[in-house]
Amino acid sequence: MQTVLIVIHLMIVLALVGVVLIQRSEGGGLGIGGGSGFMSARGAANALTRTTAILAALFFITSLGLGIMTRFEAKPTDILNRIPAGQQAPAGNVLDQLPGAAPATTAPAAGAAAPAAPAKQPDSVPTGN
Repeated sequence: MQTVLIVIHLMIVLALVGVVLIQRSEGGGLGIGGGSGFMSARGAANALTRTTAILAALFFITSLGLGIMTRFEAKPTDILNRIPAGQQAPAGNVLDQLPGAAPATTAPAAGAAAPAAPAKQPDSVPTGN
């Protein structure tokens, strides 16, 4: 049903764009040529204005319909519900679970020496630190 409504909505959008581009604007626009057309100036304005209003109303109706259908067809999911109840979540980082990832290392003990800071290069650009 949603696919049918989307197709109808797209046809209305294309028709609305076409009708708006056909209309004669006050500043020129696509009606620059003026001159004679297939309808009189007053008749064309009335027919195109009415057609634009009808297509705009249909556009809003189909937009609201799509929004309402999406809201009621949505099946909310929770990421915590994806893990079966008896299974524990894997320990470690998510990146550790990727294929080819290095095994997780443990943190250094409290008495272990911290790694030394890299030596400053004599030819490096000063950074203001």
